[in-house]
Amino acid sequence: MFASDMNSVREASRVTTAGMMLFPIQFTWPYGGRNVFISGSFNRWAELVPMSQVEGAPNVFQAVCAVSHGCHEYKFLVDGEWRHDERQPHKNGEYGIVNTFDALPVPVEVAQVQPRLDVLNSMEVDTGLTHRISAVTLNQAMPRISEEDVQACRHRISVFLAAHTAYELLPESGKVVALDVNLPVKQAFHILSEQGIALAPLWDNCKGKFVGVLSASDFILILRELGNHGSNLTEEELETHTISAWKEGKAYMNRQVDGHGRPIPKHLIYAGPCDNLKDVALKILQSGVAIVPVIHSSSEDGSFPQLLHLASLSGILKCLCRYFKHCSGSLPVLQLPIYAIPLGTWVPRIGESSSRPFAMLRPTASLSSALNMLVQARVSSIPIVDDNDSLLDIYSRSDITALAKGRAYTHNLNEMTIYQALQLGQDSNTPYEMRSQRCQMCLRTDTLLKVMEQLANPGVRRLVIVEAGSNRVEGVVSLTDVFRFLLG
Repeated sequence: MFASDMNSVREASRVTTAGMMLFPIQFTWPYGGRNVFISGSFNRWAELVPMSQVEGAPNVFQAVCAVSHGCHEYKFLVDGEWRHDERQPHKNGEYGIVNTFDALPVPVEVAQVQPRLDVLNSMEVDTGLTHRISAVTLNQAMPRISEEDVQACRHRISVFLAAHTAYELLPESGKVVALDVNLPVKQAFHILSEQGIALAPLWDNCKGKFVGVLSASDFILILRELGNHGSNLTEEELETHTISAWKEGKAYMNRQVDGHGRPIPKHLIYAGPCDNLKDVALKILQSGVAIVPVIHSSSEDGSFPQLLHLASLSGILKCLCRYFKHCSGSLPVLQLPIYAIPLGTWVPRIGESSSRPFAMLRPTASLSSALNMLVQARVSSIPIVDDNDSLLDIYSRSDITALAKGRAYTHNLNEMTIYQALQLGQDSNTPYEMRSQRCQMCLRTDTLLKVMEQLANPGVRRLVIVEAGSNRVEGVVSLTDVFRFLLG
């Protein structure tokens, strides 16, 4: 599968780098493909080395890499999918199933069976092809792009967003649900569940205006707060607790009070239909919210407001993709694989070092542990994985509304598992192992444009980055990640 060359070139091909002896090793992928790369521990998994098609053998690809002595692991990236050669030594490593080899301190001559090129197309190749190594080059295959190209891309996207308004996000037909602030929390909980939504603007009839938003995060905090004062949550507590009372209590909890101990009123973050999309996106990013209501008032004092739409990053991204899809060639940044940007939050062993642990849970973990992690880690979702860290499902903040089914929120959340909580939101006949459509995945080699197109779909707020084949979780990329990069 790999070999040093003959004695006549062995000494000439030896390379010394920073006092470390490197030797040329030839790798072969004999199973075909269009675009084949190799990466491994010999280049710290940081580069994709392109493999060249062997003349006369269209299914055989080869590459020569400079390798230090010792034990090494490697994998092949074939047409965007990570694979290993089952006919070569392999094992289960931290990157899934990987091929392995030992590079000896001194190159040794390896006996080779040299297959005839004229029959390679009609036979399965399980031996390496020897060819003379005339030079040793370590291919720098990590896609690179200049800072000028990045800034040019950001400028074009900013110009586009500044030239389009929130009015263009409005659908031809649809409905927007708003809740009265005097509504009991329990009733609001059930309304969101029945409508299949995770949040709704709040209307204060006394003030004659929209005053805030009730979201899934509020319900998580409510259940945690009330759960702290007893083993179970009673329906009576939710029945008597209004949205207005909760918002006031939340301000006290967060110490958002004035010098007299009164809660400081928070102003609603909203957009007008004439606001440009760049300003709307920046409002969402800077305030850390999922949506901003689009509100129109025909009077100068803002009275008699009309709720037109709930603007989200997903809707804005859909406009971007629709416009740039057919001219993405002029923006090379959009063709970069996401691992090369880098974009998203990665498991530390795969991508950049992380300042905080990457949150993952097993399906047997308690629901209360998931809710605590969502709040404490300040994340919107948690991948649910098996013992091999392969993706099974994902638990998001919005899944909390599923507890309204059968009044499951009255149960002790320490005794309910994530598996049970997820089942509440799924058809009972759907196997747990079969992920629902909302659990969207991508590969680290997917381009930025492809990821943007997936995130532009309704209801998709993040993609779980997985290893091809094993579905081992490598990271998460969200709408927020994409817009923070695009807007700089």
